[in-house]
Amino acid sequence: MLSWLRRKFSLTATRTDGLRLADELWLGTLAAYPFLETLDPAARGRLRELSMAFLREKEFHGAAGLAVTDSMALAVAAQACLPLVWLTPAASPMAALQWYDDFVGIVLHRGEVLARREVTDESGVVHHYREALTGEAMDGGPVMLSWSDVANAGATAEEGYNVVIHEFAHKIDMRDGEADGCPPLPSGFLGSTSASQARTLWLSRLQAEYDRFSDRVAAAQRFAGLVEMPWMDPYAAQAPSEFFAVAVEAYFVNPRRLADESPGLHNLLASFFRPAEGPI
Repeated sequence: MLSWLRRKFSLTATRTDGLRLADELWLGTLAAYPFLETLDPAARGRLRELSMAFLREKEFHGAAGLAVTDSMALAVAAQACLPLVWLTPAASPMAALQWYDDFVGIVLHRGEVLARREVTDESGVVHHYREALTGEAMDGGPVMLSWSDVANAGATAEEGYNVVIHEFAHKIDMRDGEADGCPPLPSGFLGSTSASQARTLWLSRLQAEYDRFSDRVAAAQRFAGLVEMPWMDPYAAQAPSEFFAVAVEAYFVNPRRLADESPGLHNLLASFFRPAEGPI
């Protein structure tokens, strides 16, 4: 399937008869996901370039007989590349794809997947259970996605939910070898004098936001009906790494609501994902 996708999309760059189809595919993708369609023309152009390069580099596999069409692959590519749009200068947008160069495969399932899990408690007892997943990003390995969740991302943007951006946020987080909610940061970031100091500053600010969010979730769970659950997915309270991924998906699909709910968190993400553009 991938070789066919690569031939098709590479032809659009050099043959007129392919351009019309490429335009239809692209415009159809924008229409399906309003958070992409509302980007300014320059950002949409850069996203299109990144998406095409992404399609040439990655391999798509459909699980259990699912046929991955070109429109499905493009939908994943566009959403995966959205966090990269402002990460590099306009003159070299392709350099941003280096954030995703640790893997090739993307596996699409029709819906959520039941994964076998194993955990050992403090007494040394091993517990086995099954976990329902709509996506999973493995360090140095492929990304798994539920197609039904990918396809429905336009409708779920209002609630800040986007499985593609969530899993690719994990990929960005894991670039330094650890999923801890802190992507690799350069010296000078947040006024730091070293990359180490930048990391310390980021983790301090993220932890403060995470603690506030977790306290609100705990209060809402304890006093159901009296205390309102936060707007962002409560799953973010599982760990700082999940908080980061949930916050990133919310930031890109419903930035205004995130800014209203958590201005400090919104601005922290903006400082990384839009370094030259400023907050949305």
